[in-house]
Amino acid sequence: MNWNTLLFGVFPYIALTLAVGVTAYRMVYRPFSVSAQSSQLLEQKRLFFGSTAMHWGLVLVLLGHLLALLLPKGLLLWNAVPVRLYLLEITGLGLGFWALVGTYVLLARRISVARVRAASTGMDYLVLVLILLSALSGVLTALFYRYGSFWFPAVMTPYLWSVLTLQPRPELLLDLPFWIKFHVFNFWLLVAVFPFSRLVHVITVPLGYLLRPWQIVVWVRKLAR
Repeated sequence: MNWNTLLFGVFPYIALTLAVGVTAYRMVYRPFSVSAQSSQLLEQKRLFFGSTAMHWGLVLVLLGHLLALLLPKGLLLWNAVPVRLYLLEITGLGLGFWALVGTYVLLARRISVARVRAASTGMDYLVLVLILLSALSGVLTALFYRYGSFWFPAVMTPYLWSVLTLQPRPELLLDLPFWIKFHVFNFWLLVAVFPFSRLVHVITVPLGYLLRPWQIVVWVRKLAR
């Protein structure tokens, strides 16, 4: 077994097993540990700018990756027109850079603000460093290995589906440049770390509130005499 098989054929299943198993354990046996543990009361200004940039940048970039995973032919059809291809590439690069700046602001805030630093754990720093490296490697990939929306459906989409269908094909990544491999491995590392961190709170997004019936609030006040 070579390093390529170990990192991209074996480790993804270790990461996915940890993500599912540990998350389920925390939800059942330690439900009160599933929290964002916000530090907004300790410092608000830099948190607002950093969190907004990091969250929106990452969410939109991840949606783009998901689109390439689910609709690769549609993405290639979109790229058939050069203007649309350039627009997509510039937008992706801008969002990645936005997420990178936001993550840096959050990491610098956690290090430099005494009250936030006192309330931080080693896992908080590890997660921010991994996200920073993910955003950085993504930006470098977009800069040095352009037109990722063309080669992603041809290389990464088959690889990801091979992992998800339990038929891993790590050889698809064998000849890729270092930064692309680093970006992929860092993703799996984040998946492995996810259930041990405060990131796990994302699965508790209260989507049920969108579907539940309206609540009627009745105020009861004593009349003044």
